[in-house]
Amino acid sequence: MNKLSIFVASCVAVAAIGLTGYPVFAAGGTISGTVKYDGTPPARKKVDVTKDKDVCAVTPHYEEDLIVGKNGGIANAVVTVKGAKGELKPEQVSFDQKGCDYIPHVLAFPAGSTVDIINSDGILHNIHTYSKVNPSFNMAQPSFKKEIKEVIAKPEVIHVTCDAHGWMNGWWVATDTPYYAVTDAEGKYTIKDVPPGDYTVQVWQEKLGTEDQKAGVKDGATTITDFTMKPKG
Repeated sequence: MNKLSIFVASCVAVAAIGLTGYPVFAAGGTISGTVKYDGTPPARKKVDVTKDKDVCAVTPHYEEDLIVGKNGGIANAVVTVKGAKGELKPEQVSFDQKGCDYIPHVLAFPAGSTVDIINSDGILHNIHTYSKVNPSFNMAQPSFKKEIKEVIAKPEVIHVTCDAHGWMNGWWVATDTPYYAVTDAEGKYTIKDVPPGDYTVQVWQEKLGTEDQKAGVKDGATTITDFTMKPKG
């Protein structure tokens, strides 16, 4: 082997191992797209506020189980890259009760995270969760109890209601992967740093259910994965 060949081989080895002496891994790729409604979406119904009107009726309330933007995009859908392996880092996330609405309406986080349940209204609320894998709980949150912290240990979709205000409905989505996103008001989402590979990308929406698509991810590239959802049956 001549000197030039030795030099090139050394450069390759350094690039592969990195200056720290550890292997260098690529950043991965990106999956992005839009979740849209198929057809003309139903009009959102106005909610009748029957209690604590001085706080709850300051602004009008509408059903939130299906919010479709002008472009047909569906808000609050959760997109997950199934089978994508990565470090699951628990987080501390906030779920607020403000104006007698849950903010955000759909909260997604890695399993093992702590949900900080906040009462910004200063009135009596009641947190009631419906789950099968994690323990359900049902507890009052009066005005003096500004925060309640709950750890959601296992992956699951959990329905949350308020027994004091029947129109309040929300969702917690505890994921088994760090590669997930919640669609914005236009139905758009972006999931970054996904390891290269072939995956099933799944979208969940509280009223429309789930849809799956196959997607291949390459280092440094963006894979567009769009969904169109419609009522089941």
